[in-house]
Parts: sequence; structure tokens; C-alpha cells
Amino acid sequence: MTEPDPLLVEHPTDDIVVLRLNRPQVRNALSLTLRQRLAEEVLRYGSDAKTRCIVITGDDKAFAAGADIGEMAKAGPIEVMARNVQQYYRPVVECPKPVIAAVEGFALGGGFELALCADFIVAGEGAKLGLPEVKLGILAGGGGTQRLVRLVGKQRALMLLMTGRFFSAAEALAMGAIAEMAPTGQALARALDIAREIAAMPPISVQQIKEIVNAGLNAPLETALMLERKAFQLQFATQDQKEGMAAFIEKRKPTYEGK
Repeated sequence: MTEPDPLLVEHPTDDIVVLRLNRPQVRNALSLTLRQRLAEEVLRYGSDAKTRCIVITGDDKAFAAGADIGEMAKAGPIEVMARNVQQYYRPVVECPKPVIAAVEGFALGGGFELALCADFIVAGEGAKLGLPEVKLGILAGGGGTQRLVRLVGKQRALMLLMTGRFFSAAEALAMGAIAEMAPTGQALARALDIAREIAAMPPISVQQIKEIVNAGLNAPLETALMLERKAFQLQFATQDQKEGMAAFIEKRKPTYEGK
């Protein structure tokens, strides 16, 4: 019997793609095959001129409940090193298009690490998040120790990492680990609303915003301001800048083409 595709690709609109994790029998545990498929599709749509926003989601019970422990349990250090799971997250982090994680149910371990790679997270009120790897005798190895601390600060990150405890969407919102909380079952709908807002913006400006914010996080302030200044100046070479300002003056809705 043929195994179902672990990743479903959906197109709610011509310019938005939804990548849906599809291993419901194991709460969307991130097998190597699923990680590879996700990386491939993010690379594909990240370079697709028509695509303006990518949404990654799971189902109502789980975004992703972590790594596939069955695959990991008997692995030795050399095998783990060879797998290099972070390579499959990198396309999400480096994707030039905006990436939104829409989370319902469990987002744990590698699943939460995947969500943290997105530009921002929209979580349903009933979501449970966490990095419980310490309870298995390991630690978060897909970027969790570094990305979480950059969002919530050292003390909270250490507490969550060292205890491995789960936390709610409301707690995540309060500490800055997610961008928005939606009613339970509405995370994807809300993420798509935001995706449509972003897709209506000039693509070059959106991509430049993402690039300079991410680059500036790890740069001295003066360097980051220089990057912003140069990016701002370059917008005036685009047709979209002329269209946006003309539409404002003429009191009409602009149409952006990414040129």
C-alpha cells in the first residue's frame, strides 16, 4: 500500500501557498522524508515569481508533535551528525518570501522549532507549545535553544528549555513567542487573512523588509541602519514605488507587480 504524501500543497489563491504537514497518525511527527519534502517545497515556492506568501500548517490536533522518535531512538552520534536536521530548516529561515506558521494543537520539540523558523506564528487558543527534549535525555537541536532566546529572553528561554514544560498560546503571546492568538480552530484562517494582506503589498518592499530586519538583528545598530537606508533608497528604482505613490495621490487602490 502506497504511503500518503507527508506534505500536502494547497493554493487558496494564486499568490498564496499552504504547505500542510500530513502525518496525522503520528501527530505530524517530523520524519526525515517530511523534512526533505518541506525543504524542497519551500525552496520551490520561495523562488516562484507568482508566490507572495507561504503558510505552513498541520491539522486541528497538531502542527507537529516533534521529531519522529522512532527514527531517532537507535541512532548514534555519527548518524545524527550526518542527518544534520538544521539543513532542512534553513530554507524556511532563508526563504525570500514571507513564511507564516499556523499552529493548532501540539507544536512540540522539532515541531515548535519549525514554527520558530517562520517569520511569525499565529496559534489557536488551544495550542500547546514547548521544547521538551530534555525529558528524553537530549536538548533542542533544531535551533530551539537559539531562536527561542531571541524572542523571549535568556531567563524565560532557560526555564522552558531546562524544564521542558509545555505552555499555552496565551503564555506564548504574553512572552513574545508568537505574533497572534486566534480562536481555537481559526489559526489557519487568520494566517490566511494576514497572508492576503501581505500579498497585496509590493513584493520587493516586503522581501526587503524581511531581509533587513533579519540581517539587522545580528548587526550593530549603525550597520543595520545603513542597510535600512540603502534598501529604502533602492525602492525608488521600482515601478511599484511609482504606482504606490501615484495611487495615494489619485486616491485609488494600487496594483503592485513586483517590478
